[in-house]
Amino acid sequence: MTRRARREAEEQQAQALRAHVLRAQGARARRLQVQRPQVQPTQIQPTPVQPSPARASQPVATRSATSFDQVVTGAITRPTRPTSSVPAGQRIVSRAAVIGTLAAATIAAPFVQGTAESGESPFDVEAPHTGPNVLDLVTQPVERPKTSAAVVRAETITRPESAASRSLDRSPLPDCDVSAPVEGTNGALADHSLCELWQAGEYLRPDAAMSLSALNEAFRASFGREMCLVASYRDLSTQYEIKAARGYFAASPGTSMHGWGLAIDLCSKETGDSEVFSWLWANAPSYGWQNPSWAQLGGSKYEPWHWEFVSGVVEKGEWQG
Repeated sequence: MTRRARREAEEQQAQALRAHVLRAQGARARRLQVQRPQVQPTQIQPTPVQPSPARASQPVATRSATSFDQVVTGAITRPTRPTSSVPAGQRIVSRAAVIGTLAAATIAAPFVQGTAESGESPFDVEAPHTGPNVLDLVTQPVERPKTSAAVVRAETITRPESAASRSLDRSPLPDCDVSAPVEGTNGALADHSLCELWQAGEYLRPDAAMSLSALNEAFRASFGREMCLVASYRDLSTQYEIKAARGYFAASPGTSMHGWGLAIDLCSKETGDSEVFSWLWANAPSYGWQNPSWAQLGGSKYEPWHWEFVSGVVEKGEWQG
């Protein structure tokens, strides 16, 4: 569109706006004439303005006489538009910017209004999501980087082929058969129902022995030594001797959890060291071993050295957590 066409379009819009204003003023004037009695219009005499000495060289504007009819009908003589100091090209650009802003507001208003009424965001995209979801990212196998031939060769040279395999299913007690049946009575368990621990001469029921050995491996990793035991499984005759020596503090023969291979007594260097005992208190339950409530401070007997294999004692119906 040429500049001349733009100016003509702007003039047509301005004329249409003026015509709309004049019609509105005429309608208002007719309503006022119906509501009021007719008043004889008076002529408003112009007041001459004396130019000041400082502005003697500038032309003086005077107010022309305007009748009441002219005010009502809107037929007012417009003063001559002053000449703008802004270049014509810049005025055209400014007018185009204003018209563009009005057009954008006119188009955007119904769009925003319709969005508010429907309660939907105009920016919502109904297209399906692409790419992996969170579950895919978590479960996706990680591809390990390739190892150089030099590293593989070095590992082969430094490790003997006879080295023991460290498979994930390696047992802390290779000679212990957890599936072996537990047969016998309290203090008289069958030999195949007992597994020897890392400490020579100490035995427990297979499942209890396996769990305690796993706890001992964690203990060794933390303190650099094996866990020390005073007692584990006791046969019936030994339980009679303990009862005769300790009296009230020993269980009656045939009722002790030691006779079922489900209890241990720790050495004093484990119970007397606050760091070690705190570690056992925090970690042993994860392996199924706990100090029962009756043996804790405030219980019927204070025996911090006495720990039991919880699942086995629960099986016997004797657990006091």
